Amino acid sequence: MAGYLALVLHAHLPFVRHPEHERFLEENWLFEAVTESYIPLLQVMEGWLRDRMETRLTLTLTPTLCSMLRDPLLQDRYMRHLNGLIELAEKETHRTQWEAAFRPLAEMYHRRFLGIRDAYVAHNRDLVGAFRKFQDSGRLEIITCAATHSLLPLLANHPPSARAQILVARDHYQSCFGRAPRGIWLPECAYADGVESVLQEANIRWFITDTHGVLHARPRPRYGVFAPVFTPNGIAAFGRDLDSAKQVWSRHEGYPGDDRYRDFYRDIGFDLDFDYVRPYLPSPEVRGFTGIKYHRITGGTGAKAVYDRNTALQAAADHAAHFLGARIEQIQRLAAILDRPPLILSPYDAELFGHWWYEGPEWLDYFVRKAYYDQSLFKLITPEEYLRKHPTQQVATPSASSWGEEGYWRVWLNETNEWIYPHLDAAQERMSRLARQFPNAGGATERALKQAARELLLAQASDWPFILRTGTSPDYARKRVKDHLLRFIALHEQLTTTRIDEKWLGRVEWLDNIFPEVNYRYWA
Repeated sequence: MAGYLALVLHAHLPFVRHPEHERFLEENWLFEAVTESYIPLLQVMEGWLRDRMETRLTLTLTPTLCSMLRDPLLQDRYMRHLNGLIELAEKETHRTQWEAAFRPLAEMYHRRFLGIRDAYVAHNRDLVGAFRKFQDSGRLEIITCAATHSLLPLLANHPPSARAQILVARDHYQSCFGRAPRGIWLPECAYADGVESVLQEANIRWFITDTHGVLHARPRPRYGVFAPVFTPNGIAAFGRDLDSAKQVWSRHEGYPGDDRYRDFYRDIGFDLDFDYVRPYLPSPEVRGFTGIKYHRITGGTGAKAVYDRNTALQAAADHAAHFLGARIEQIQRLAAILDRPPLILSPYDAELFGHWWYEGPEWLDYFVRKAYYDQSLFKLITPEEYLRKHPTQQVATPSASSWGEEGYWRVWLNETNEWIYPHLDAAQERMSRLARQFPNAGGATERALKQAARELLLAQASDWPFILRTGTSPDYARKRVKDHLLRFIALHEQLTTTRIDEKWLGRVEWLDNIFPEVNYRYWA
């Protein structure tokens, strides 16, 4: 075997759950990802299993995402959402009866949504359990992430918070998958000195960093990013391969920009009569995405051409063949100059496949099948499997890095979101004092301490400063940070100066019910 390829998909969404509202716009982030990315990925993997292919894939399922996927309220709301999509797609088959260009697409969506519902019901609405079965069979490696996807380098001034983010995530992973996690996706691939000491305490053996995190390691890595390095305490750091990343991610060169693919932004939620689509919109007062889209990307700024599903699938097959050819050429070139088989590590956001790039799951299926059947130069592998085969690696300390803009923390610490961090700093110190003050709490005091931990974890999520930076839903992100910090402040006050309001505490536990077994003592 001349080399290896590790495909890594990072599935993450922030914890968005609003039982206090009958419908909530941002809950649709989860529903869209389940319909367009997570269930299609399961269906692709089931095809590999059916055909007895020995495939390997690595998948992050973040603690916040797993919590939402397992939540009965969100499961019920997802079924309601999906039934609405099926109803809308069926109406579209009648509305487009005499529109030859659109009728086959309406029928395709109707069949697709029915198939998604069948798959969801077949898995007893438990997608975490469905992915677990693939891990238990040895075809998938599921890795964890920080508890609420907090940017760990920005917690460096308060080590107990970084520790709690990792240990809470480890505990939650064990409750979901019946084993301890071996690998972790550092949120935003963000690394800074000291992170590995917390990983060691959690018995996590490897992590992924961005390309320059390994290339600028001290000392310089002998094999570049084509082999991991071990940190001085023995934890492996894998660097992202730039070539394979660019072919999929690049705005100008990446496959998803091909004009044969489905256009993400052109949706019947914006095109059709408002009263007609209104019952099926995420928020009934505002136009939004339904997921039914009839147009392809189309070049230039003119009118959008109608989407042709067969042409798009052919494009996906062409791009899968191109990606395979590029990886073969890359591995041949590297194998000729390295004294060990090179490893190409290719990480991507899982939601790219299906949600942003509608044909992404088919591209992945085509590529893995081509890699399995049509070549013998390289083997698909997971990072954990690679470490078992190659346990000896160079020792080096990675460089501070992330995969965000300019390679560091600018996306999460800038003029739009810097106001968050002084408040977080104060809350983090208070949480540690509470944990030390009440080492063996019980009853209402323990409930309040656990809820304070949840509110702090949720306030630390990297999603809120990211959204403030990109401007996608800034009012919502701002409100989430403030709500969690205000609840934390109220809990701190009740624990230290007044008394615990159990009725109010019960409502907050109902609202923010993530990590029911959280260990507040980790902050001590």
